[in-house]
Amino acid sequence: MKNVPVDSELDWVLVLAPFRKDADYAIAFLREQKIEVKAAKADGDLVEHLALSPGIIVITHEALNPQVVDRIATHLSDQPDWSEVPIIILLERTAPIARIRSELLNSWPGSRLLFYTRPIAPLELVNGIQSNLLVRLRQRQVRDSIERERELRLELNHRVKNILASVTSIFQMTRRGATSVEGLAADFAGRLQALSSVHSAVFEAGGGEVSLSAIVDLTVSPYNSNGESRLDVTGPDLVVSRVAGTTIALCLHELITNAIKYGALSHPDGHVELVWSVSKGGSAEFSINWTEVGGPTVQEPTRQGYGTRYVRSALGSLFGSVPEVVFAPEGFRFAVKGPLSRISVRQ
Repeated sequence: MKNVPVDSELDWVLVLAPFRKDADYAIAFLREQKIEVKAAKADGDLVEHLALSPGIIVITHEALNPQVVDRIATHLSDQPDWSEVPIIILLERTAPIARIRSELLNSWPGSRLLFYTRPIAPLELVNGIQSNLLVRLRQRQVRDSIERERELRLELNHRVKNILASVTSIFQMTRRGATSVEGLAADFAGRLQALSSVHSAVFEAGGGEVSLSAIVDLTVSPYNSNGESRLDVTGPDLVVSRVAGTTIALCLHELITNAIKYGALSHPDGHVELVWSVSKGGSAEFSINWTEVGGPTVQEPTRQGYGTRYVRSALGSLFGSVPEVVFAPEGFRFAVKGPLSRISVRQ
């Protein structure tokens, strides 16, 4: 005898057997096998039970009056495309099976009709019902697979549009700050690489969340060579949202680019300290600090470049607070903080 997994509201049996003891016998057999079963009458009670979406309908020949046939037909017409409801008909030996089958197929085109002749052995009836419960389970699995595929297509379409929008935005802002074609190409390529690295990390993480340490490592590692690190990174590992990871990575890329052009990384002895932390307490707060050391004397620029504007805007929006930007003579500093809940769903 098959073991039937019961994992949804569809896995129950509706019995319509208004005469004799057929309903009582069928219910007793099925309950012995741990199969959920309900009995209905031919009046309004049937409509209420059908509204609960039974997985299988068991009905005796004598219950097949025009009113019952019409009510079941209405129920079947409301079924989704994936659903083929099994209906087991219990017939007398003398019943005209061919005629009954033809009439019911015309009335119930969306059904899966099975006929048994009474008296029927309990084991045969239970096995037939269990087999069809498994059929219903497979139908739902196909439905879920199709729905999941549809959701994945929608998500892919959404992500591609977002990526294209990000690329367009990055290009436009890079173009505004470019002084030559070569500079435009180099800066744009670097920013695209940072974006690509983040999306690779998110993909490998398998969803909409990613390790902050992985994001930082992917962004920073190209600037460490020969086993020598010029960017000292310290902070606890956190799982952050895809949006937060992308934003932080792009901002780090901008800070690194500026440090290479004008700051600590433009000097052989210069280095950067990147530290993030999470405060303890009732409302956890995340903070990230960028400090440049050992570079040339810093002078505050007369106008803000693209990188600084982008970092201020992007991280300010992400954390809901104004970042601190300090052009100290001994080294450029940048800091921002905000509720941990703004970047991570896990706390």
